[in-house]
Amino acid sequence: MAEIKAKEHKGKGDDHTIFIGNKPFMNYVTGVVMQFTAQSTKEVTVKARGKFISRAVDVAEVARKRFLKDHGVDVKNISIDSEEFEDKEGKRVKVSTIEITLMKK
Repeated sequence: MAEIKAKEHKGKGDDHTIFIGNKPFMNYVTGVVMQFTAQSTKEVTVKARGKFISRAVDVAEVARKRFLKDHGVDVKNISIDSEEFEDKEGKRVKVSTIEITLMKK
């Protein structure tokens, strides 16, 4: 799974994307907050697949409502989809995906 995420990240060439995974929750929240504050980014996209989708929603909401409430950050777009790939056993598997784009007003 990490390999697919890395390819996806390289392909888009977007430094303003946070991929949600197994790291501690606050690492992702801090990443989003830092993009908006230290790097003065106008948009940040939070992406997740499968079981990490609910965590992506939580990261976006905690960052927006708790840490960035005075910075005018709001949800610009939410996109859902599914990806198909081959698992370790060679079976085709579909997994749901979400992209939450946050934007500074």
